[in-house]
Amino acid sequence: MLRLKKFARDSDGAVTVDWVVMTATVVGLGIGVVATLLSANNTLGNRVADSMKNAEVKSINLD
Repeated sequence: MLRLKKFARDSDGAVTVDWVVMTATVVGLGIGVVATLLSANNTLGNRVADSMKNAEVKSINLD
């Protein structure tokens, strides 16, 4: 019974669990940010491509 009480009070290794949780949170947030930026970048790229398709090029006569 004494060993069980000692084990329950022992806090060694608790910091490791905290770091694992914090690291997983940071990685998850990073993945979310990258996914959001990629989506926005693709949307912007499509808008630019559409406007370039509809652009007219006029020739300039330099004579």
